[in-house]
Amino acid sequence: MHLAPWFWFVALALVCAGVAGLLQKLSTNHMSAESALIWLVVGFSVLIPWLYFGNPMAKYSAPSLTWVFVGGVLNALGSWALLAALESGGKAAIVIPLTSLYPLIVALCAPFILHESTTKAQGVGIVCAVGAVILLSM
Repeated sequence: MHLAPWFWFVALALVCAGVAGLLQKLSTNHMSAESALIWLVVGFSVLIPWLYFGNPMAKYSAPSLTWVFVGGVLNALGSWALLAALESGGKAAIVIPLTSLYPLIVALCAPFILHESTTKAQGVGIVCAVGAVILLSM
């Protein structure tokens, strides 16, 4: 079986996000969500020298930079909300899977905004994922 090159990035994201969720719960047991968010940003910053290979910002269009900036702000706000949910007593085993449903918004909006289609099998997968999280949170 041949796996697409992007699969390995997805696998890395899955493992990193899973471990990060555990570490985020551990951190919010000892500090506020706001403090944890600051340290989360510091963690992001540590990777910049390794991930940014010197592409000049001038080569990107203003709309592209605007989209990624707004996405960054929303990502930070979502991260803060996740940390606040954990800090306020949410169980990691429930909070993390529930907040991990964010791709559902993309899946529902993609046909209208990105002009992407969803197959029936993918639709069934989305329904199953929602059902799994609902059952997990009960």
